[in-house]
Amino acid sequence: MFLRQLSYLVALDHFRHFSRAAAHCGVSQPALSTAIRQLEHELGVSIVRRRHRVLGLTPEGERVVAWARQSLAALEGLKQEAGFAHDVAGGSLSIGIMPPAIQIAPLLAESLRAAIPALHLDMTVVSSAEVMQGLVEERFNLGLVYLDQQTTAANLEEHTLYKERHVLAAGPGVTLPGRVRCTWSEAAELPLCLFDRSMKSRQIVDESFAVAGVKPDVQFETNALELLHAELKAGRLASILPIAALPPATAGLGLKIRQMQPSPELPVGLVRIRRPLTSALMQCAWSTVAKLDMTSALML
Repeated sequence: MFLRQLSYLVALDHFRHFSRAAAHCGVSQPALSTAIRQLEHELGVSIVRRRHRVLGLTPEGERVVAWARQSLAALEGLKQEAGFAHDVAGGSLSIGIMPPAIQIAPLLAESLRAAIPALHLDMTVVSSAEVMQGLVEERFNLGLVYLDQQTTAANLEEHTLYKERHVLAAGPGVTLPGRVRCTWSEAAELPLCLFDRSMKSRQIVDESFAVAGVKPDVQFETNALELLHAELKAGRLASILPIAALPPATAGLGLKIRQMQPSPELPVGLVRIRRPLTSALMQCAWSTVAKLDMTSALML
């Protein structure tokens, strides 16, 4: 069994398409297909359900992929450990970040690079659920998510960066109530653009409206933060967002901000999976982020 077979299998699981997986791995489709068949022969199990295109993995294949991910992650950790013996300033980390925490990403990257100057960072913005899944599958080393019930498992370690607060934001074309604060009942009267219901942040907003006993006027929903920012810049709709999800340079955009009253305060922070063996890079990175407090960076 060769490591390249495991990397081919992980790519195939990701793309669910032989041609795309082969292109990603930099090999021909026949070469990738042959390597997967050889792996199946060596293990004595069927891994891939084959038709004209890849439709998925067999139950045995799902277990093999999980082991393949762990094996490749362990190899990467070994490489980084060896590299640290020569150059403590280098290495590679992947971080999954939920959209409502997008403004924290540059601050997090700056702190990590200050401690590890030649660090290569791969930051991916996905939902909280996808971040947690990525940690389990070892696609992410760290995750930036809400620290709630899903992060209390015994095999997870967490560090709080700040407590999230929601605000009402709108362009000059939308009239907002009050001058500093806004109630959920007042916000329900405005035309709103919000995250869609798959997002934890939206679920928090919906719960707050429900507690207030009002139904909001939601005219636009999306899972893309960029589209919410575009609506705010266009001045047609207002939005309720965590402070960390506001567009950068809000003053330059002419956005008006109101603090939601009351505003749920949910802890947001970094999580990682506890491993029996941890690379020197990961130890250095975690000791760095465990000292961070981003509260002051999110003051209005």
